[in-house]
Amino acid sequence: MTTFTPTSPTETLSAVEWALANESPLEILGHGSKRGLGRPLQTEHTLDLSQLTGVTLYEPEELVLSARAGTPLAEIEKLLADHGQELAFEPMDYGPLLGGVAGRGTIGGVLAANLAGPRRLKAGAARDHILGINAVSGRGEAFKSGGRVVKNVTGYDLSKAMAGSWGTLAVLTDVTFKVLPAAETEVTLAIRGLFDEEAAAAMALALGSSEEVSSAAHVPENLVGSIAGGALKGASATLLRVEGFGPSVAFRTKKLIDLLKNAGPIDEISGDASKALWRDIRDCAPFADGTERPVWRVSMAPSQAHAMVMALRMEEATDAFYDWQGGLVWLRMQADPEADLLRRLVRKFGGGHATLVRANHSLRASLAVFEPQLPALAGLSARLKEQFDPKGILNPGRMVPLGKSATLAASNE
Repeated sequence: MTTFTPTSPTETLSAVEWALANESPLEILGHGSKRGLGRPLQTEHTLDLSQLTGVTLYEPEELVLSARAGTPLAEIEKLLADHGQELAFEPMDYGPLLGGVAGRGTIGGVLAANLAGPRRLKAGAARDHILGINAVSGRGEAFKSGGRVVKNVTGYDLSKAMAGSWGTLAVLTDVTFKVLPAAETEVTLAIRGLFDEEAAAAMALALGSSEEVSSAAHVPENLVGSIAGGALKGASATLLRVEGFGPSVAFRTKKLIDLLKNAGPIDEISGDASKALWRDIRDCAPFADGTERPVWRVSMAPSQAHAMVMALRMEEATDAFYDWQGGLVWLRMQADPEADLLRRLVRKFGGGHATLVRANHSLRASLAVFEPQLPALAGLSARLKEQFDPKGILNPGRMVPLGKSATLAASNE
């Protein structure tokens, strides 16, 4: 077994060229914080990008940052915070949920997994903020796409094509992201004691108002003690985040309280306490329990999520909480996941995507971890895979079993 640890794009290219010449598949790895997500790989060799690090360009006035793909996300977030800026899509940290430690993700992994957090409603995901990439394809060819400005020449947007491809198309060596000023103030309103259906209605009312709610989540009573350091323990919490300049936040918060005064008791959480709360929602803290109990991530219509969960609970013992106004449902199963049942229910209640985020090795090997694509889209994905990695040397089998049509962008939910 060989582990390549390149420190430059040139060395990365050489490693891929070697693998291609020997037709020896590679596992593409940063710090391994998401290694347990996806189908298990069976590769003899590893391309470890943890030494391919460093911020290569940061211009706060131009709202642009470039870095090597292996640069720790925590390092980038600190640099941005020191300048009052942030990655507005607040990428999730999968480490704790998958049994690892926090802060081990890389900036390349952010794009490869198309990460997003609770602000997805307002800010989108990684693919909506990527400006450019440098990468090495499975053909052993270095290429670049995009640049340092939002608008580029017409043609294929290869930067966005890498989003959610999980290292199956190319090895990222450099990425350039748009950054934005961090909010001066944030306040979270927690409506207490609502059932799932009532919470869905309250979140819809808040998001439909003119108060610019940036995040909306609902944590049922049995899980609420596992967020915010236990400060919300007790009744369920329906969470609404308001961000911006202080006077604006104060005005909009008051308007929301007036709008929702009949929904139930409302707690007001601000400052660092609010930030910590949304980090827990972002990183799925209620299910980061140190076990391998199956965890699913379902993206679907917010208005139908609670009904799907209720139908699922009629068949399987399930814990659930909701982000993205209910458009993102986190599920923890008590037993082996019934993938067909879950996906059938998702289709019944309007359609969406169900991804098996955590499970033991044998379950990940036996199930369709990512949402299966319709035949036409699967065919397009297979042709794209053929163009970028015809020999199948990059993360083979991570998204679909070997020998089947490749599926890409499964996490672009």
